[in-house]
Amino acid sequence: MIDWSRVRQLRDEVGTAEFVEVVQIFLDEVQEAIDRLHKDTNRLEFEQNMHFLKGSALSLGFDRFSKLCQDGERIAAAGKADEVDLISILKVYDESKAVFIADRGANLT
Repeated sequence: MIDWSRVRQLRDEVGTAEFVEVVQIFLDEVQEAIDRLHKDTNRLEFEQNMHFLKGSALSLGFDRFSKLCQDGERIAAAGKADEVDLISILKVYDESKAVFIADRGANLT
């Protein structure tokens, strides 16, 4: 679910002190994108939002979530955004976020 080696790589790239801020920015920006998805009832910007979420998830090691967003982006690009199971994708995000928060101390030492 979480690619901890990618998380450690990011922490090492930005520095330990800045890492906490980077994580908070990630969580805030992902929430903003999720809010946009909920407001976009016609899914006119669905592909772009899935693309954004995919990239954000990859940067912080949310592996499973990023793969689902990639699939959603691909399906939306094919003109079938209405077929993407957004509820399942967001459930995986919530699960990933919970695992990240619960396990980051043990995995980032």
